[in-house]
Amino acid sequence: MIAFIPGFLAGLSLIIAIGAQNAFVIKQGLTKQHVFLTVAICAVSDALLIALGAAGLGQILQSLPTLLEIIRWFGVAYLTWFGIKSVRSVFKSQVMGSSTSESPSAKKVATTVLGFTFLNPHVYLDTVILLGSVSNQFKEDRWFFSLGAMLASLVWFTSIGYGAKAMSRFMSKPIFWKVLDSIIACVMFSIAGYLAFAKL
Repeated sequence: MIAFIPGFLAGLSLIIAIGAQNAFVIKQGLTKQHVFLTVAICAVSDALLIALGAAGLGQILQSLPTLLEIIRWFGVAYLTWFGIKSVRSVFKSQVMGSSTSESPSAKKVATTVLGFTFLNPHVYLDTVILLGSVSNQFKEDRWFFSLGAMLASLVWFTSIGYGAKAMSRFMSKPIFWKVLDSIIACVMFSIAGYLAFAKL
């Protein structure tokens, strides 16, 4: 427990900020579309990255700055593209709602979630390098630290995904979906701008 609880708290503190991945999970919850798939991919991906960090991948990534740079620009392009899609949704006459929208395929949702997860260089800096470095401070207990961080990820994504699904019935007015898409567009463009101009 000495390693598990710090792992849980560290994982939660890193994941709780509203970013591209969280925004997409919330939107899927509100639209009731492939919520389990979305939450599962996010939680499993985080668990994999946390495990790789504990196993020492973070040290390898730190020696390959060019790889992170390539991921960064793919991330910028991907986030910008999704931001543009969200802006277009704002101005459509048929606004997506929880009951009237055409459901995207499971494959499309899975691809989008994987893009938000693995094309964000911060996932490697925070989850693999930072959490990996902290977990290794616990030496033989590093896997208990990692399990705590994995549980935090699972709890968080499940909470926001199914929490949004539970709240969706209160958000059926078209104006809500316009506001939501506007917020998501701002999130995507802000993160894309940060990735493009900030020194990682």
